[in-house]
Amino acid sequence: MSTYRDLTAPIGSRRAPVLRTVGTRERRSHLTAPRVPTVGIDIGGTKVMAGVVDADGNILEKLRAETPDKSKSPKVVEDTIVELVLDLSDRHDVHAVGIGAAGWVDADRNRVLFAPHLSWRNEPLRDRLSGRLSVPVLVDNDANTAAWAEWRFGAGRGEDHLVMITLGTGIGGAILEDGQVKRGKFGVAGEFGHMQVVPGGHRCPCGNRGCWEQYSSGNALVREARELAAADSPVAYGIIEHVKGSIGDITGPMITELAREGDAMCIELLQDIGQWLGVGIANLAAALDPSCFVIGGGVSAADDLLIGPAREAFKRHLTGRGYRPEARITRAQLGPEAGMVGAADLARLVARRFRRAKRRRVERFERYERYAQARRDRDSA
Repeated sequence: MSTYRDLTAPIGSRRAPVLRTVGTRERRSHLTAPRVPTVGIDIGGTKVMAGVVDADGNILEKLRAETPDKSKSPKVVEDTIVELVLDLSDRHDVHAVGIGAAGWVDADRNRVLFAPHLSWRNEPLRDRLSGRLSVPVLVDNDANTAAWAEWRFGAGRGEDHLVMITLGTGIGGAILEDGQVKRGKFGVAGEFGHMQVVPGGHRCPCGNRGCWEQYSSGNALVREARELAAADSPVAYGIIEHVKGSIGDITGPMITELAREGDAMCIELLQDIGQWLGVGIANLAAALDPSCFVIGGGVSAADDLLIGPAREAFKRHLTGRGYRPEARITRAQLGPEAGMVGAADLARLVARRFRRAKRRRVERFERYERYAQARRDRDSA
């Protein structure tokens, strides 16, 4: 028989087995997951964004917090997440928390193995947060959560084989097949940015040379613009004048804005980035043969200035071109909230199991109370 001590053990210690039962049955699970509000968390290098999301992908409320000292300590981010969730819980009935982390997450979706912009190294994020929050927690890579959101609510709806590419500071990605995120044996699938496309090319922070993200990313775009400006190239006079000679102030959004206004150099730079994007997509098509590529991330704001050249390069470099169906290439629809929305939606998979386990615990506790009351009545008789 369960004792009162067993029934009142810390929730976090009893929740872990429930969370570990979340396997790979995502295709059917999301259809039967409880239609309850959940919190999605998107963690970047300098900010944490949290939002309450309903079962249809609508954001009911959103909060944002800066991570002090660029998150030198893992506890800084964990404290920020807890504060945001508790704040949202004051106004919403939150049933689970999903976290999209910019880093490698293990196959059990518990530990952040490595985060390039945070000081997380083999950090048991799920277990730490589960012990501090009164709801179950799910952790995944931020590109996986963004791809899930686009498949459920955005540009990838109706697709059975989808690849998402996120263009930001670098390149991230995710693979969905038959409504299931493919995380790989060790949980780190989708690191497309570190495919080698130019042997001996630009040095990448990962330690290798010629990685794809060195030629098609926000960093690549800004690097090329600054190099031309530093060389006092005649084609760069427009952007030099725009920043009043302060080359370090050149940013990706600025380049996109000037390209929309007709600046020839900025248009050409986006075309170059787009062409490299198309080359990489053709390589992925040869390996994965998806029906759709969804392009997200901050750089995708350039839209057809980037994606148009990518489509052209994709057609030129596709293996067996002219004799095979071509995957659709489209821009993501959910914008910077995709990772947050996807994390919240994935969290519903653990919310259902947690609610069942909680109901059983309550039933056991009620049975024990009835038993204890019967003993008290018998002893007092």
